[in-house]
Amino acid sequence: MSFTAAKIEQQLKRVIIGKDDVIDFTLAAILAGGHVLLEDMPGTGKTTLALAVSRSLGLDFKRIQLTPDTVASDITGYSAFDSRTHEFRFHHGAAMTDLLLADELNRTSGKTQAALLEAMEEGSITVDGITHKLPEPFCVIATQNPSGTAGTSEIPLSQLDRFMVKLSLGRVDKAALRQILTDRSGSDPLESVEQVCSKSELLKVMGECRQVYLSDAIYDYVCELWQAAESCGSLKHGISPRGALALCKMAKAAAYLGGRDHVVPSDIRSCFVPVCAHRVIISPEARLRGEGVGEILEKLLDEVKTPESRALSGKRAK
Repeated sequence: MSFTAAKIEQQLKRVIIGKDDVIDFTLAAILAGGHVLLEDMPGTGKTTLALAVSRSLGLDFKRIQLTPDTVASDITGYSAFDSRTHEFRFHHGAAMTDLLLADELNRTSGKTQAALLEAMEEGSITVDGITHKLPEPFCVIATQNPSGTAGTSEIPLSQLDRFMVKLSLGRVDKAALRQILTDRSGSDPLESVEQVCSKSELLKVMGECRQVYLSDAIYDYVCELWQAAESCGSLKHGISPRGALALCKMAKAAAYLGGRDHVVPSDIRSCFVPVCAHRVIISPEARLRGEGVGEILEKLLDEVKTPESRALSGKRAK
């Protein structure tokens, strides 16, 4: 891990207590050039995590609270006639920033969701036939309440697929809760978060992540996991090619954060569920059996041999 990445992690762990894995995956997704979806009940620290990330990375930050009456132009911006210049003037929307926190994505309309997800995919927005390039880096941290919560609707799989990872902060244990209470008794820990990275330094680190080596054996391993998901009877819909590509990118970032210049099977295994769980659909039969998506994917990891185990069994055969 570079000195810069280590300092970023240190800052984030000052405000998000007992959730080091979520911090690591969030940072890895950003370094891999991806977007993050956080699904959790209110009050678990989703907004705090996004604010801490923006402050430590020195990124321009915007937050938009998505509601049923939020319209696409709130995301993309709009053109309005300027009576002084007698010309149409473009007014930036929420997406014109480095880091956008899109709160409660599954409470807004499909058209507004599509506007945001198009910006995520293309890195640009088009208004009145004119394309506007978004800043680099551009990252979205979107939040959603669990499906079935009042006022929510499910996000289509085609849109979920745009997120590199789906994470959950979840519950904290008693010790972590006590630390949260004492840390916030006199001040807000967010105020102590320092900028430890400039935008140019972040772009440099992202470039270094892309240079992490991924061997043919690891590519084969990813393909075999993809094939196992495709043929899995418990899954109605397997992992998309975009999902397999995201897995490779995340594994490179995980290796980089682990201080390595090459990907090992454990990088793929650790990223597999966060990257792939929101991209698959469980079959009706598996739902009736009470199987969860995490459980199914973990079984696939157990069934597909890693490159090391294949090499070891090959030596034994000789």
